[in-house]
Order: sequence, then structure tokens, then C-alpha cells
Amino acid sequence: MMTPARSLGDYLRDWRQKRRMSQLALALEAEISQRHLSFIESGRSIPSRDMLLHLVERLGVPLRDRNPLLLAAGFAPLFSERSLDDPTLRPARQAVDMILKGHEPYPALAIDRHWTLIAANDAIAPLLEGVRDRALRKGPINVLRLSLHPDGLAPKIVNLPEWRAHLLERLHQQISATGDPILGELLKELSAYPLSGGRPETSRKADYAGIAVPLELETEAGLLSFLSTTTVFGTPVDVTLSELAIESFFPANEQTARLLATTAQASG
Repeated sequence: MMTPARSLGDYLRDWRQKRRMSQLALALEAEISQRHLSFIESGRSIPSRDMLLHLVERLGVPLRDRNPLLLAAGFAPLFSERSLDDPTLRPARQAVDMILKGHEPYPALAIDRHWTLIAANDAIAPLLEGVRDRALRKGPINVLRLSLHPDGLAPKIVNLPEWRAHLLERLHQQISATGDPILGELLKELSAYPLSGGRPETSRKADYAGIAVPLELETEAGLLSFLSTTTVFGTPVDVTLSELAIESFFPANEQTARLLATTAQASG
């Protein structure tokens, strides 16, 4: 038995409820009448393409999920999805590679929407030497699994409870924003990992004025402390680019900066 096609109203209602918005709240945000929005959700009125795009923008619908709404309203899909190796995305790929390379001797990596590693600079490799399970380092590499797995980096993370809570909260927020079932399964897997390793008593030697959660990693070179930032493309109209993120790690203290510089010089 075939599943009936979902209507535009079904899609809009689902996303509005995910965002915990009433019809009135969305109507005010979109600067239209509640009556107009009610008619759209009930199917009594079909919005123009511009109006539909305006509504999904107000709802923060990811680009990946906007095409089904366009199709449901009778419009052609607008947002393409191409591999990052596609020739048309070469400028974007070059920009990613430049950012990663330019961040050396500090670590940086690029990930997709499921936290799968897309690319990394040369400063990442020395940090992975302590990974016991080599299978975790074989592609496709999931960065969160590699970080929190008991045979991955977890035993080397000095402030593991704090860092683990930070990553799981980020993942939870991502699931709330996208409703992605694959991320939901990943959250279940990571949450089930035993909380072993790390040295909680040393995790707050420096609280960084409460501005960020540091990553404190024990390596052969010594204890490294990082603050991280996330970079995304500002105005993507391609699904792949909209879901690409660059995670850059900066030294949180002078010792880390010095050790990374020394390691980079030693490796040539």
C-alpha cells in the first residue's frame, strides 16, 4: 500500500511545531496574517514560491529539507546537492583547503552534517597517535565517534566529562534543528559509551573566564589545551556547502602554542 504524499501544510505544520511556534508567532515573524498562514497550512491557499521561501527562512528549515516543501507546493526544486569534488564546487573546496592549511601549525578539520571527516590539515595527525582502535581512523571517519570512543581519543582527554557533555549538547542541538534520524542514532551510541579515562580533577586548572569549554589532550609532546571555533559558508545555495563546517582549534595557553610550533618544526 502506497503512503499518501504529504501536503505542503503537513510539512509547514511539522516544522512550525519543531520550532515550538504557534501559527500566530510564525505569522508575526513572517509579517503575514494568521488567517493567511492558516489557509496555507489547510491547503485552502497556495503560496507563491517567494512566500514559501520566506516562510521556510523564518522557520530555519535546512536547505536539504526545503526542496520537499517546494515540490509539495508544485514548484521545481531549487537547492542542488553536489559532491565537494564536483568541478562546480572547486572554488569552495579550494577555500576549505586554504583555511585548513593556513591554520597550521594548529589543528583544523572539515566535517559534513553527520560529523564525517571531509578533510584535515597536517596538524591533526599527531593528535591521533594515541588512538588504540585503528579502525576508528579508517574512512569514513566520524569525528565524534573517534573523539568519545573508549578506544579512541577519550582516554587521552584530560577533561573528558566536561568535553563529552559539550559535544553531546552540540549534537542534541543539531538534532533539534534538523530532526536528522542518523544523528539521533549517533547520539544514542555516543551516550552509551562508558565514561572512562580523563582526569576530572585537573580539568579546570584554567577556567578561561567561563567563555568556552577547552579540550585538554594528553599527547606525546605534552598536555595540549585548545579552544575551538566553527566556520560555515555565509550564503550557500548548495546543500553540500550549507552542511559543511570547519572546526578550528586554537592554543588556549602559551605552552600549547609553543609545543605545537616545536612539533611542526620537527616534522619539517
